[in-house]
Amino acid sequence: MNIEQIIDDFDVLDNWDDRYRYVIELGRKLAPLPDADHNDKNKVLGCASQVWLTSEIKPGPDGPVMEFLGDSDAHIVKGLIAILLALYSGQAARKILETDAIEVFKKLGLGEHLTPQRSNGFRSMVERMRADAEAALAAA
Repeated sequence: MNIEQIIDDFDVLDNWDDRYRYVIELGRKLAPLPDADHNDKNKVLGCASQVWLTSEIKPGPDGPVMEFLGDSDAHIVKGLIAILLALYSGQAARKILETDAIEVFKKLGLGEHLTPQRSNGFRSMVERMRADAEAALAAA
């Protein structure tokens, strides 16, 4: 699913309970992260829940393209990962650095309805994905 579809779906949902359920459903649809990738190297620091992210660099016409996978032990966090993957996975590293995930987060109204810990965890995931994109650009 792409980020535009998620934004459109959020616009249709009237109340936060429906949006919350939708975020959890997005997390349930995540591609599974292989067990071997649930390790300290892939763990995202700064999250209250357990969060793992992997990145793979692929060549693209506009420089490196990033493919991400992620998982969490918390349902809502898995949904947040799904939103970030819709935003960033499959995108050129340069585009990732130009895209403000926090703005998308605010547009969806997530900042108002998540605990400060969850919001900080979201920022930690964004920082990790952006750092991977920066590293891919530096190596290119």
